[in-house]
Amino acid sequence: MGVVPEPEAWPSTWQATTTGKAGTVDLGRARHPDWHTGPKMRPYLRVANVFEDQIVTTSLMEMDFSEGFNKYRLLPGDILLNEGQSPHLVGRPAMYKGNPDGVAFTNSLLRFRAGAGVLPGWALLVFRRHLHAGRFMQEVRITTNIAHLSAARLKAVEFPIPPWEEQRQIVAEITRQLAVVDALERQLQQAETHVTALRRALLSEAYEGRLVAQDAHDEPAEDLLKRVRREQEAAEAEQKATRRASRATSAKSVKDGKSKKASPSPPPARSSRGPLPEGEQTALPLEFTE
Repeated sequence: MGVVPEPEAWPSTWQATTTGKAGTVDLGRARHPDWHTGPKMRPYLRVANVFEDQIVTTSLMEMDFSEGFNKYRLLPGDILLNEGQSPHLVGRPAMYKGNPDGVAFTNSLLRFRAGAGVLPGWALLVFRRHLHAGRFMQEVRITTNIAHLSAARLKAVEFPIPPWEEQRQIVAEITRQLAVVDALERQLQQAETHVTALRRALLSEAYEGRLVAQDAHDEPAEDLLKRVRREQEAAEAEQKATRRASRATSAKSVKDGKSKKASPSPPPARSSRGPLPEGEQTALPLEFTE
């Protein structure tokens, strides 16, 4: 994100540290068949519940926390990051805001709890920047086609800490801008819904003939359709007749041409003054004088 620049561009007033020194990083509790039932069932969040800047709690699962619940219990302001995911989604962060209460997390997630001098909202911005800049992808390890970001590797990732008041101002401004974006998205969704409903209404009005004023003297639609159908049938019949006549004419022309080739033409008449063919003689008149 633009509000968190590259490390070489950090202002001199910002403290350059690591994630592990800016707060605490913990891996969630592993699931186990022995904990599927028990006397102290508690809901927990897993990777399927955590999206970027959003935690979905509609499909929470439970396990028995007869021991160790406080270690894995989430507090408002905790940042959860995907530990195992597709490479481009590893480290996807969201802030737990306390709803619902009494929730733990599993080892498919990492928890960052901000230390002194770090606002949770600022930590979320830093992690979102690392996600989109591909910083977390540089730390992943692939096992069985799933990328993992270990707690140790997350602790070593760089983490800038501006002065407290500057953090507060940046978080407030980004929160305001994101609220505007959310409002615009809601308006767009409402507009799309309205357009869909309007399209349906217009089609219904058109099909029922209510888009324009109707004239009582207009030809009924049923009669109009019948007339159009008759005209189409007549036009098709005329086209067929024309094609048949054309084929018949073509066939007659071919037949006449064959007849002319079968009967040879007589030899041309000879001219009385023209030269005689070779080998022929003619009688010439003789005149006698006394």
